[in-house]
Amino acid sequence: MHPQFASADGSPSHRVRDIYLLSPRLLPPEVIAVAFAKTSRSPLPFREIAAELSEERSGEFHERWVVGYGHASVAEHAVLHLAFENLSRLAVECLESNRLCSYTEKSTRYQLFDSFYVPEAIAASRHVDLYLETCRRLFSLYQESLGPIRGVIEGQNPRRADEPEAAYAARLRSRYIDVCRFLLPCCTLANVGMTANARALEHGIAKMLSHPLGEVRAIGEEARRAAAAEVPTLLKYAEPSPYMVESEAALRELAAGRSWPDLPAEGSGAGPGRGVRLVHYDRDAEARIVAAFLYRYGALSYDQAWSGASAMTRPERDRVIGEALGRLRPRGVPLREVEHTNYTFDIVCDQGAFFDLKRHRMATLTPQPPTVELGYAVPSAFEEAGLGPRYREAVDSATAASITIGRDLPHEAGYLVTNAHNRRFLLTLNLRELFHLIPLRAREAGHFSYRRIALMLLEAVREVHPGLAARIPFADPPPASAEIGRRHLAELFAAARR
Repeated sequence: MHPQFASADGSPSHRVRDIYLLSPRLLPPEVIAVAFAKTSRSPLPFREIAAELSEERSGEFHERWVVGYGHASVAEHAVLHLAFENLSRLAVECLESNRLCSYTEKSTRYQLFDSFYVPEAIAASRHVDLYLETCRRLFSLYQESLGPIRGVIEGQNPRRADEPEAAYAARLRSRYIDVCRFLLPCCTLANVGMTANARALEHGIAKMLSHPLGEVRAIGEEARRAAAAEVPTLLKYAEPSPYMVESEAALRELAAGRSWPDLPAEGSGAGPGRGVRLVHYDRDAEARIVAAFLYRYGALSYDQAWSGASAMTRPERDRVIGEALGRLRPRGVPLREVEHTNYTFDIVCDQGAFFDLKRHRMATLTPQPPTVELGYAVPSAFEEAGLGPRYREAVDSATAASITIGRDLPHEAGYLVTNAHNRRFLLTLNLRELFHLIPLRAREAGHFSYRRIALMLLEAVREVHPGLAARIPFADPPPASAEIGRRHLAELFAAARR
């Protein structure tokens, strides 16, 4: 049955519902952006608006309204797909720090790596031989360890009775490469596909052009040139940001210039067996989201909803939470009202796990710079394969080289941080994002490093809000984080021998 439409006087209208694509194969992104923008001022259908536009007229529109009057949201309708090849994983970190973009990158789980980036600053320094030798040593052991680690993983994971040989080989491959990836340094080359609207891309390019690493600034320049071929007007202000450069320098100086209280390692999030600390949370979280549910579905002011939720007994609140979240299934998305409460975690984990977790861009993630000062993780499989001493020697050599280079080139020293080295970061996210992150990263098929962290997030929330944690949906009951650690990690915070 076709929908019916009426004119203002109640008589039948000639209008029909129409949904279609304005294809980027036929129209440039800047023209599409104008076609959408002009609907606020034109009664014509989008096709007719687009037919009247040229690239020149679209550029004039953007020059006036986006650049001149600051209607930057128009630029969100111009979408580009950029391919980045042969970037260091250190540069990828900056590229992927933009929240409103989409990325797919070369996987350390499914592909092998054999190349690395040599920064110009190091190539021109007295440290170049040390840098090259350290990278060769890491990549050599990475390649040599693939066979022995595969043998260990195969012994731990026998083929299932109904499992095809190709599927078994793929399952083994992902798991032994997952272990060997700990040896890869941040200078390892990778490819990334990026989809972004012009507004987000402009901000992302400005961040890259303001970055302390020459490689990242060069990537920003190349991205700007490539994108300007499609959206020249919308990237007019994609340039270095004095605000970013000067503010970051001032804050770095302030942080270095103070005397901070000494705390036990446990207080920093890096204590034995630890890696996640819940440092801030809403003590009224359950009442807050119950009030939000009642506010949405009842004809109440928020004061009424909050007063009612606060006065409820625990069984009464549990009933509301159960009705709102009890029907949720794995991979389901909870109602948006659970966004009204937040959690902040201080996390220390290996660089490889951090690189995976940073993809959750709906969260607010504040990392400290990559460092070798927090020790490193030792996967049990290296010990079981008889490669433990060689693994430690290789990571220790990267530690010593990074410290030596860092005395002259502190930013470039990060290229020698391996996936094994620990990284500290602050993670703030709402309950809805936790409902997404924890089941996704805690899955049995996931990498054991981030599985452990996801399960520690779950356990931290369970301690303060057991009723909410109980509603996070899992296909199977999750194991304890300590079990994952015992099974896969011989050491979490190995201190480097320098």
